[in-house]
Amino acid sequence: MTVRLRLEHLDAMKKHAEATYPYECCGLLLGLIVDGEKTLEELYPAANAKEAETQRNRYLIPPQTVLEAEKYARSKRLEIIGFYHSHPEAEARPSRFDLDHAWPFYSYIIVSVKDRMAKDLNSFRMANDRAGFDPESIITI
Repeated sequence: MTVRLRLEHLDAMKKHAEATYPYECCGLLLGLIVDGEKTLEELYPAANAKEAETQRNRYLIPPQTVLEAEKYARSKRLEIIGFYHSHPEAEARPSRFDLDHAWPFYSYIIVSVKDRMAKDLNSFRMANDRAGFDPESIITI
């Protein structure tokens, strides 16, 4: 699977991740799926609803926020194609917690933030057997 996005999306995710450091940021990816390719059209930033003491390595997007994002996406003729979040002082790869809380089909973009600066950014999708994640290609358009 491939995720196509614009440089402004990369910049916005990185800025969101830096702004919430040392806590995890989170948000939804709104876009289209055509011929097996996901194209990101808009980011839908969300507040991390996890308890303050766990926000350094966990995020939670409340169900109401997901419903609001879905309604907004529909109004724009888009759909939720995935989620993004940051990993403060950690690599841009999924954790076991990420796997335990992931849903099939969706893209998960992770931004690594080290020393207050966004570094790597990678996208993943849950493997068909749900045992892990498969990397996705990110193409800037």
